[in-house]
Amino acid sequence: MRKFSKIAAAVVFCLVPFAGMAQDTTITTKKQAELLIPRPALQPVQSMDETTAKAMDTLSTANPHIKIILFADYTWKYIKDPSYVVSNEVFSDHWTHDYPDPYRSSLESLPNEIGIWVVDSLSQYKCPNQTKVFSKFGYRHRRRHQGVDLPLQTGTPVYAAFDGKVRLAKYYKGYGNLIILRHENGLETFYAHLSKIMVNEDEWVNAGSIIGLGGSTGRSSGPHLHFETRYKGYAFDPEWLIDFNTGELRHRFFTLKKKYLNASSNYVPEDEQEEIDIIEGDTQDKVEAEKKAEEERKAAAAAQYHTIKQGDTLGALARKYHTTVKKLCQLNGISERTVLRIGKRLRVK
Repeated sequence: MRKFSKIAAAVVFCLVPFAGMAQDTTITTKKQAELLIPRPALQPVQSMDETTAKAMDTLSTANPHIKIILFADYTWKYIKDPSYVVSNEVFSDHWTHDYPDPYRSSLESLPNEIGIWVVDSLSQYKCPNQTKVFSKFGYRHRRRHQGVDLPLQTGTPVYAAFDGKVRLAKYYKGYGNLIILRHENGLETFYAHLSKIMVNEDEWVNAGSIIGLGGSTGRSSGPHLHFETRYKGYAFDPEWLIDFNTGELRHRFFTLKKKYLNASSNYVPEDEQEEIDIIEGDTQDKVEAEKKAEEERKAAAAAQYHTIKQGDTLGALARKYHTTVKKLCQLNGISERTVLRIGKRLRVK
């Protein structure tokens, strides 16, 4: 066991830098994207298997904030020490047990693209309820439907999708019995219409933990799980993250576009390269636009003009200012046959 502990510690020591990268959310160049987002980050992540094995031991590693749990079936996994994770300010910013949206922030205040590590090398994922979506995100009966509805039988276990802290766990109006988990990356997941709540507010839960039982409480036409994903209080289609038919997380790294926060922005399948292109595309366009504007400003500042006088010709002006007739025509959008009007300004440099 001691030998195993040393090996595991060494492995964790190598993984720690990658775990730290999971905190970076600002990517401005393709080079950064390629460094921070390895190809596996854009590949699907399987929903973790249910395990009934009892945890037998916890081992320390080279990083005091990362542990290894050994199970009775000879399996093991890494975990982050919750007491360390919850010290992150994301778990104190706008933290309330009173209502679903504590942020009340304007959409304009959010960046156009937010790079989010959904899971990293030290965290896992569990599909909250694997099934076909029968009511999708968007407008329904002229009312905004903030999540997806997943059919289930009353009493079916509902799982925490990711590691997180319980921000709200109570009956809340149309949601019925509602649990809201906040995650280290700033996302929040909602689990509504539960028949039973099995966690307490401010409790830390791990991905795959049973947090409640499915039901039909609140404004509900029958047993189902209403599942939402939100960022800064704004809901976006959970199908951008999860393929509920297969139970797979679509990728470890997700680029949340501001336009996804629109109620009519449903999931549209994207290819594997799309996420890097998303990060690079608009940013690169903006850089190029700013570069072009700067060049135009410099050119305008260096521009030289001549006021046409009687007897001036394009040929004479070209010789005077050491340029060509063709260049004068290009600068002024004219042709060699254009009549030069006295008093008009002509750009010569």
